[in-house]
Amino acid sequence: MPAPDPTYSIVVPVHNEAAGLAELHRRVLAVMAQTSEPWELVLVNDGSRDQSVAEIARLCARDSHVRGISLTRNFGFQIAVTAGLDVARGQAVILMDADLQDPPEVILEMITQWRAGFDVVYGVRASRAGETWFKKATASAFYQLIGKITSVNIPRDTGDFRLMDRRVVEAIQQMPEHHRFLRGMVSWVGFRQTGVRYER
Repeated sequence: MPAPDPTYSIVVPVHNEAAGLAELHRRVLAVMAQTSEPWELVLVNDGSRDQSVAEIARLCARDSHVRGISLTRNFGFQIAVTAGLDVARGQAVILMDADLQDPPEVILEMITQWRAGFDVVYGVRASRAGETWFKKATASAFYQLIGKITSVNIPRDTGDFRLMDRRVVEAIQQMPEHHRFLRGMVSWVGFRQTGVRYER
C-alpha cells in the first residue's frame, strides 16, 4: 500500500550547506515527531559546490521522510523555493532556511495557528540583534518603499520562514512572474494571515 500524502511539507533550499544538514535533519525530526501526522522534508540543492548533494542523498537513504531534488546550477533562493513548492505534496507547506537561523521548533506554533484557521503563518523576528544599523535601516526603507509604490503590505521583521496552506501554494503557482519575490507574492494573494514571534 502506498504511503499517504504528507500533511506537512518542509521545503528547504540548500546552497553549500553540507556541514549543517545533519543538524537540520535532527532538529526537524525532533519537532515533527511531536505531531501524529505524516510529513516530508524536501531539500532543494541549488547548485551547491560542496558535499550538499552527497549529504542529501545520505539523508534520503536513512530517512523516508526526506526527499531531495537538485537544480542544474545555482539559480538563487527564490527559484529554489519555487522548485520545492512544485514538488511539495503537503496540505501545509513550511519554508525555512537551511542554516537554522530560523528555529524549526517554531513550526509547532505555526501548525497550531494553521489548525486555528489561518492560511499563512509567518515568522516574525522578535529582535534584529546582531544586525548592523545599516542593514536595519535599509530593511526598514525597503518595506516603506514597497508599501508606497504598491498595494502590498509586507509584515515588518519577517523573512521567508512561514507556513502556507495548500490553497496559497496553488495561488502562487498560478502567478506568471519569472522574477519572483515570495514575501510580496504571499502578501499579495491575500488569504487569512497571522504572525508568530520568535528569537532568531
